[in-house]
Amino acid sequence: MAVAALYTQYNRVWIPDPEEVWKSAEIAKDYRVGDKVLRLLLEDGTELDYPVDPERLPPLRNPDILVGENDLTALSYLHEPAVLHNLRVRFAESRLIYTYSGIILVAMNPYKQLPIYGDAIIHAYSGQNMGDMDPHIFAVAEEAYKQMARNNKNQSIIVSGESGAGKTVSARYAMRYFATVSKSSSNAHVEDKVLASNPITEAVGNAKTTRNDNSSRFGKYTEISFDERHQIIGANMRTYLLEKSRVVFQSENERNYHIFYQLCASAQQSEFKHLKLGRAEEFNYTSTGGSTAIEGVNDRADMVETQKTFALLGFKKDFQMDIFKTLAAILHLGNVRITAVGSERSTVSVDDSHLKVFCELLGLDCGRVAQWLCNRKIITTSETVVKPMTRPQAVNARDALAKKIYAHLFDFLVERINHALRFSVLKPLM
Repeated sequence: MAVAALYTQYNRVWIPDPEEVWKSAEIAKDYRVGDKVLRLLLEDGTELDYPVDPERLPPLRNPDILVGENDLTALSYLHEPAVLHNLRVRFAESRLIYTYSGIILVAMNPYKQLPIYGDAIIHAYSGQNMGDMDPHIFAVAEEAYKQMARNNKNQSIIVSGESGAGKTVSARYAMRYFATVSKSSSNAHVEDKVLASNPITEAVGNAKTTRNDNSSRFGKYTEISFDERHQIIGANMRTYLLEKSRVVFQSENERNYHIFYQLCASAQQSEFKHLKLGRAEEFNYTSTGGSTAIEGVNDRADMVETQKTFALLGFKKDFQMDIFKTLAAILHLGNVRITAVGSERSTVSVDDSHLKVFCELLGLDCGRVAQWLCNRKIITTSETVVKPMTRPQAVNARDALAKKIYAHLFDFLVERINHALRFSVLKPLM
């Protein structure tokens, strides 16, 4: 059947709309090859002569009986408006956030907690075929787990989407599924450690953006290892492209990494007083975006959870405090005052209070740090030249140092987490 033969009276099509993106319309008169317009009846009763190109007729709408299908590949017509409409119906009318597209799972972010991830739901999907159950991240995880166990082959789950789509949470639920279905009393600590790695990487690698209160600012590849009994025995994480610029600058209504605000919120606790922190608004590196709080988030309570997960991974108190001292030092570095001296030089006072704390926390000499924040060394084959920096250059150098320290700290933490997730029972680190 020629495509044009489908454009008959009472069939429906989708036409572009500036507000709704796509709008449904019913064909009011059979289309014949060569017609310049397609007579349509809009849903509000208005008739429209819609200009058409014989080579690019408007997309046909699926019969109502197919709308709301849990697998997009079951639709008669699979194109952009059909996909969007099917997802909208399932999400807005049926309150369903998951839809299959063959072996792909499409997830709509509801931006609220849903009661569909408990242990009872996990056990309901365990051992079931993907096509026999409603679409769910657990169904995808079960399929990967089953294929791994049955065929003894490595499996991969790729979680992709734009910022705010829910990638972090989806990956977290998939890991939780594996940890639950593979759990045994003898290696329960391994699964707990694998799950504990998420809050730590989110604390140091996630931040509030204008689109997402918990946006991952780095890429992550997590490898989970199973033994011959298909139980988790370890994990390894690789990270990519950490957004280092966020350490020193945030756009309007955005925040720096969560861990900085957790530290500031806990500044008055006795164990953190020696860090000499205060409110996040008092530090340049946590206030440039003008947004220091997230609605519904208690940074102080999150700090307690971060410390608990550090402990679960075997990080001792002294090791944790070294991490927090480095983070606090970065905040103090951002408040070091750099003063212009003429147009070619700059200076930092050795009595600057934030410089003193920065050096105290990292065990550095204030005089040398003050000197090299405002000067750079140029080494040639025959001589070494110390060249002073202007104030803008010194500020850039200071910020570059802060970014470098944070990037090294992030990589170091990932390395220590991987060490804690290795295949054997590990002793506490450091």
